[in-house]
Amino acid sequence: MGLDTTSLRVAFGVVALTMLVLFYFVSYRTSRSTYCAWWCAALALFVAGSGAYLLDGTSQQVWANPLGSTLLVAGTSSVWGGTRALGGRGFQWAPFATGPVLTAVAAVLDDPATNTWAGGAVMLASMSLTVALASRELWLVRPSPAELLRREATFSPAVRTLAIMSGGFSAYYAMRFVSFVWVGPDGEVFERYFGSEVTTLVTTVLLAAISFSMTSLSYERETEELRSQATRDGLTGLLNRTEFMRQASAEWRAKNRSGAQGSLILADLDFFKAVNDTYGHPAGDYALQAFAATCRGIVRSSDLVGRYGGEEFIIFLPDVPTARAEQIAGQISGRLRETATPNGMPFPTVSYGIAAADDGTDLADAIDRADRALYEAKATGRDRVILSSDDRPGRG
Repeated sequence: MGLDTTSLRVAFGVVALTMLVLFYFVSYRTSRSTYCAWWCAALALFVAGSGAYLLDGTSQQVWANPLGSTLLVAGTSSVWGGTRALGGRGFQWAPFATGPVLTAVAAVLDDPATNTWAGGAVMLASMSLTVALASRELWLVRPSPAELLRREATFSPAVRTLAIMSGGFSAYYAMRFVSFVWVGPDGEVFERYFGSEVTTLVTTVLLAAISFSMTSLSYERETEELRSQATRDGLTGLLNRTEFMRQASAEWRAKNRSGAQGSLILADLDFFKAVNDTYGHPAGDYALQAFAATCRGIVRSSDLVGRYGGEEFIIFLPDVPTARAEQIAGQISGRLRETATPNGMPFPTVSYGIAAADDGTDLADAIDRADRALYEAKATGRDRVILSSDDRPGRG
């Protein structure tokens, strides 16, 4: 029993339209993300292209088939655009338009009034290539900035799934292209394995699976964004005070059980109010962001860095002795002195107070000791690193 091409195309169009409506209202309207917009565009183009193909075999195929092919290639190009947006990369219109334009020209020049497969080779090659590019973009996607700041950041399973399915789709269309060129659209191999009926069925299944993965990915990103807003300082991207204390307390307990030692640093930008008063609040924000970026560039991924309040920051360095913590504080200040600033603003110096994370003490005690050391650093001239008096060699 043969498969009815027209019925399958109608089913494909219905599935694509259903996916478009669901995805638009469930994912795009809540996230307004660029990659969701691209996927909505891709689904809309697939629906339109499938609709145009319904006129195949009629007197209207002279324009309907070229239009359908062009829309389908534009749909796969939109998938490519969405994957680039997901990876935070821009998209240029010239590469996007190349596939659809070449497909349209090839179809028009290939006698579309009598040739059902007018421009077929170009269409199949374009679809395989654009989806392959989309798959490549997905493999290049890395965790979002908010995820990268989390030590437990992992690659999203939804992204991996999309990459694999896109790669499989591209490979199928590549084989379809080879078969089309080799034996022609009327060849037995092409009709049996890569004809319109089989391809429509395969594409329908893949479309539903990919749409589900896109919805899962959209939910993951939305959840991550909410988590970031709840745990991160909006200006610097560092842990906010509450989240720092939560993570540091857990880490502190673990280190105490193992008997390992670490260090805690409190840092404060000197004369920060003068920066705001003299150069404006944007300059002050820049200084805070530059300090945060410098800390992230120097400390390990296993260390914790948070904005403690205002221009004050807190750093927990597990398994790092205080002598090494003093060196790290010096490295931070050294790199900040080399940082370019707007409007010729001299970068504010930084004062540091350091306390040891000894077993038998708690986090609150270490913060208190570091705070007293920081006060001493400011009282004795600023722009210096002071170790808590309780932790200095020979003490006790």
